[in-house]
Amino acid sequence: MLLTVDLERLDVRPGHRLLDAGCGEGRHCFGALARGATVVGLDLDFESMRAPSKNLRRQGREQGRMAAMLQGDAFHLPFASESFDRIICSEVMEHVHDYRAAIRELARVAKPGARVAVTIPTATSEHLYLRLGDEYFESPGGHIRIFRPRDLAEGLAAAGFDTLGCGFAHGFHTPYWVLRSAMHLPDADRSRLVRGYRAFLIRATASRWMDRLEGLLNFVCPKSIILYGEKRLHGPAVAAA
Repeated sequence: MLLTVDLERLDVRPGHRLLDAGCGEGRHCFGALARGATVVGLDLDFESMRAPSKNLRRQGREQGRMAAMLQGDAFHLPFASESFDRIICSEVMEHVHDYRAAIRELARVAKPGARVAVTIPTATSEHLYLRLGDEYFESPGGHIRIFRPRDLAEGLAAAGFDTLGCGFAHGFHTPYWVLRSAMHLPDADRSRLVRGYRAFLIRATASRWMDRLEGLLNFVCPKSIILYGEKRLHGPAVAAA
């Protein structure tokens, strides 16, 4: 299973309540469920969740735990304050205009001491795609900003999260999106090179050797950076007057 967040590093354990805000097809939801957590995924795109939502609920019933996906957005989470032990928000913040407001909403539903993992594309990879064409940022649902990790860390700190560390992921995917951008993104799927590389990516997810190789590439050309944090017990820091 291709995951951006390291669930071991996030310390997902049996009995935890985990929210995946921006879950897409629910990769992290299934991974967290397998580790014994109760999981809720949330995403605006209902169609992407339709089929995996049924499978997630079925697996949850088989394991005697709640597992569900809901339609919603990160600015208005339909949950009570301090509801979750672990929160994942993967590849979302680059799509929203007020990412600090979205982070504050994540902080609202996080219990004191809760762990969070927020992932964004690396600035290096984003600038590379931009040099090859504008479609990557102008396509519907595309990215609206190129993040510096410092900006995300400052947003997390202002909302009450202390950053514990960072990680990198998807070194194989950077060349894939370079290739797609070079092949004119809207028409990229017509390219035999693009289709061939995508087939390679699918095979690579099932290979331990390729997983180790990608781990090395993550130090050279990662597509994503992950910030791991923990909600402070006494809320966000107050700026001096």
